[in-house]
Amino acid sequence: MARYGRFGSPTSRAFEQAIATLEGGHASIVYPSGLAACTHALLSVARPGDHLLVTDSVYGPVRSFASGVLRRLGMEVEFYDPLIGGRIQRLLRPNTRIVYVESPGSITFEMQDIPAIALEAHRAGAIVIMDNTWATPLYFKPFRHGIDISIQSATKYIVGHSDALLGVATANRDTWDLLRQGAHDFGQTAGPDDLFLALRGLRSMDVRLQQHQQTAIKVADWLRAHPAVRGELHPALPGDPGHAIWRRDYSGASGLFGVVLEPLPAGKLRRFFDRLKLFRIGLSWGGFESLVLPVDPPPRLVPQPQFGTVIRMHVGLEGADDLIADLGVALDGIKS
Repeated sequence: MARYGRFGSPTSRAFEQAIATLEGGHASIVYPSGLAACTHALLSVARPGDHLLVTDSVYGPVRSFASGVLRRLGMEVEFYDPLIGGRIQRLLRPNTRIVYVESPGSITFEMQDIPAIALEAHRAGAIVIMDNTWATPLYFKPFRHGIDISIQSATKYIVGHSDALLGVATANRDTWDLLRQGAHDFGQTAGPDDLFLALRGLRSMDVRLQQHQQTAIKVADWLRAHPAVRGELHPALPGDPGHAIWRRDYSGASGLFGVVLEPLPAGKLRRFFDRLKLFRIGLSWGGFESLVLPVDPPPRLVPQPQFGTVIRMHVGLEGADDLIADLGVALDGIKS
């Protein structure tokens, strides 16, 4: 029997089934981008009059959507300290519908105590939604830790080659009907070419992530000793505030982390980027190439220590020694 393609195709169903299996959820559905997966997962569940708790370290476009669109639709959005853990119980209300988590957090890389947050949220009858893009389904199994809906920006590590935009959300059995109906009501779908590229990426994601992790740790260890570096934001490094949670709940780390340099005036910051040859400037990440981006942490509920200039770094698949040499030239230029 012929079916209308907006409700799925053999290609989309193959990808959705693969992601649901990897994440350990009931079923998955695709979206044209990672942000679309985030926003439409929220819209599928939230209703006017609901109270939503969103981590203060959330991905910037999701923060803007929650503050703007969701509030205009009659929902009350409250941002909370990502390090709150089980103390989130104090913020839960009878009308709290969603608790949104992202671990580690965008830009500042805080690790959240997901099991503790999910336990309190479920006691209050709330649904827990997570952005799991950093760890991927390989390094964090969301449904073992109390998540109801897990989101992936498949644009990143799943596609893996920076040549397609795609999002996917996976639900447990209790929330699946809401997620699927919301995607269908809003006409959310993805093109066959992008889905093909994502299926291609899944075949190599395991070995790619191992290399991303190994090289990123080596680069981060080298950065620690450079006089221009004041700190690093990487939960897989011993000494990071979130390292204990990472060791407890995660089986690996990706290539994305933050580097805090000494405070740099615009001229020196420009000199740093100009001297880089292997690292490119790029907003997205998750592909084979190494990227750097200057970032300004957003205003936060709990003031964050201002160490200096923050650089978000994605370590790709180039040789570790080559990347270290490239960074060495650029960082030495700051000190000269």
